[in-house]
Amino acid sequence: MKSHVKRSINFSLTIAVITFVLAAIFSVISSSILSGVAWFIGLFIVFVIVFVGVVFDMLGIASTAANEAPFHAMASEKVTGAKEAVIIIRNADRFASFCNDVIGDISGIVSGTASAIVVLQMANLLGHGEGSSVQIIISVVLTSIVAALTVGGKAMGKFFAINASTKIIFFAGKVISIMENKLKISVLPKN
Repeated sequence: MKSHVKRSINFSLTIAVITFVLAAIFSVISSSILSGVAWFIGLFIVFVIVFVGVVFDMLGIASTAANEAPFHAMASEKVTGAKEAVIIIRNADRFASFCNDVIGDISGIVSGTASAIVVLQMANLLGHGEGSSVQIIISVVLTSIVAALTVGGKAMGKFFAINASTKIIFFAGKVISIMENKLKISVLPKN
């Protein structure tokens, strides 16, 4: 039991450090990009960030809902992505934690920050400064839209993740196979 607790603590600390680094990187990149573009491009970037969060949330849920059995037959026939799908399912707790908690939560935070930048751009374009009633109205409307898209998208993603988990994880396995075999980027644990 102690080895499981130690492994869990090590994973939690590792994921916390990875989250810190990725959040910093994504925040710097999104803020840099958004400060130099028009508000409508910034709004599009916000929606892309929300979409990324929804997709990764769906991947995390699918990994916990998928059954390993169909992938064993595919892996024995050397179908691209099947071996990776088995690894994803066997490590569903870690995969889901990374997808849902790291990428999903970072996307939520970064989309909020990016929304604030877009709100300020829109208010300035309309000739209203920070703290004006126009800026507050734009902020409330945009924040509500982003929240609704995030929550509604994740709810829809959960439905698909549960009902099409095999297809989703097989697709993820194929993508990871390409990343590992063609691009030589290590994604999944080897043991």
